Amino acid sequence: MVLRIENLCKTWPGGKRALDQVSLSISPGLYGLLGPNGAGKSTLMRTIATLQDPDSGSVHFDGIDVIRQKSCIRSLLGYLPQEFGVYPRTSAFALLDHIAMLKGCTDSRARRESVNAMLCHVNLYQFRSHAVETFSGGMKRRFGIAQALLGNPRLLIIDEPTAGLDPGERNRFCDLLYSTAQQAVVILSTHIIQDVQQLCPCMAIIHEGRVLYSGSTSAAIDSLQGQIWKKLVPMDALPNYQSRFQVISTRLMPGSTQICIFADAQPDTGFESCDPDLESFFFSRIPQTA
Repeated sequence: MVLRIENLCKTWPGGKRALDQVSLSISPGLYGLLGPNGAGKSTLMRTIATLQDPDSGSVHFDGIDVIRQKSCIRSLLGYLPQEFGVYPRTSAFALLDHIAMLKGCTDSRARRESVNAMLCHVNLYQFRSHAVETFSGGMKRRFGIAQALLGNPRLLIIDEPTAGLDPGERNRFCDLLYSTAQQAVVILSTHIIQDVQQLCPCMAIIHEGRVLYSGSTSAAIDSLQGQIWKKLVPMDALPNYQSRFQVISTRLMPGSTQICIFADAQPDTGFESCDPDLESFFFSRIPQTA
């Protein structure tokens, strides 16, 4: 059960290339998809979710041609876009019940039990009779997570999974993802780099429609050992350092700026070596101005 994406291309009217020969092989488990705004992440996810066709290339999952056999893959798919709309004046239970039926759960008793269990998992059971349109942003996000997880999908695609969740909700959601990922391919597209570092053993970085990295998250971080340096500098000195070195991040401090530089050796006096993390790897591949 592997998701194989080969040479996927998509160009929008006007010439902007959203996907440029994207190839990835994703095995069961949690897989992170990182990239700045406009990188092509949403285009890639919508293509995998059968919501749009590419110009060229192929996507296969467990022997299914995703592009040509849309109805087959949809029965195995859970998808949560960044913006999730709901029917007005429809209760959480009724809407989830309807979605479960669309996913093929025709037994009313089994469907009711599944829906109630999912509402408990996302901490919405006590609001099951409330109209979803009255929910707060975080509650709507949890409801969206519930509908994506209904039916035990074997391919789960989630855009900005922890946006709008408080720390307790985030931990609960992560537990759900870990459980689901034991028997499914779970793709998380996010701007929150820490989510990928903590959750995803494997990942890809996409920028301007191209894959800049794909592979082990820990290997990406380890590859920067001894190459990340930090120093506190006066605020007005920052342009000088940016012109001389590859500054991958800056952080304002009282009266000064902490800069992190990517370099094979100590770039200048006063710089201290620091342990790399996924954020430093990300910005070493994608300039901060991107």
